[in-house]
Amino acid sequence: MGYINPLLKLPSGRALLDLPAEDKARIEAVMRELRDQANTEAENSWKRRKGPMAAYWRAVSTYARHLAHALSHKSQP
Repeated sequence: MGYINPLLKLPSGRALLDLPAEDKARIEAVMRELRDQANTEAENSWKRRKGPMAAYWRAVSTYARHLAHALSHKSQP
């Protein structure tokens, strides 16, 4: 990814990088699944013309992706 992950600017976001590898892998897997499910909810909400809920679910998806991506990289900023 060609950007600085905004979650890693927060102290608690950087603390995630210090977790044991097994924990990071489990959390990453859950976050990737959450992203997929949240994207589905966003699409369903948009089709039902529920714009605020679509925006909410898209935000959930984005944060889950940022978290998963942060946990999947070995290097620390």
